[in-house]
Parts: sequence; structure tokens; C-alpha cells
Amino acid sequence: METILRSEQNVFKESEFNRFGLISIILLIVGCVGGIAVGLGAIKYVFTLVLVVVPTMITLSLLLAVSPMKWIWRGAIVSVSIDVLLILYFLLLGN
Repeated sequence: METILRSEQNVFKESEFNRFGLISIILLIVGCVGGIAVGLGAIKYVFTLVLVVVPTMITLSLLLAVSPMKWIWRGAIVSVSIDVLLILYFLLLGN
């Protein structure tokens, strides 16, 4: 358990060191996946649109505010996870 916590701390330390390269990658991934989710059908329903837009904008706001990378990573993971689930939902149902 301690080795997992140590490796997680090392990842966050490396993330702080490589902040600007990671910010461009996270910005690209979060923005594109959110746009795909909206384009596939999230725009048709208010609830799904809010479900995509709020986490995406929170993540982008954290990037703009130069927040700690731990917060940015968590926001990006939540945002991309929701977007991928909605993309799969809209692809499988074919709305």
C-alpha cells in the first residue's frame, strides 16, 4: 500500500515539473472528447448537455487558474469518464 502511495506522489511531482506540456495534452483531450460527446447527441437533451459541459468547464477553469496538477488530473479524469460513457450511450442507442 505504501509503494502505491509513493508512486502516486511521484507521478504528481513529475506532473508539476512537466506542467505546461501536460496542460496542452489535457486541454486537447478534454476539449475534443467533450465536443464529440456533444456532437453525438448530448446537445439534444438539457441534462446530458449539462453533464458534459460542467465537468469540462471546471477542468478548463482549473487549467486556466494554474491549479495544482492533482486537481487538474482529477477533473480531467472525471470529465473524460463522463464523456466516454455518454459517447458509448449515444453510439449504442443510435439516437
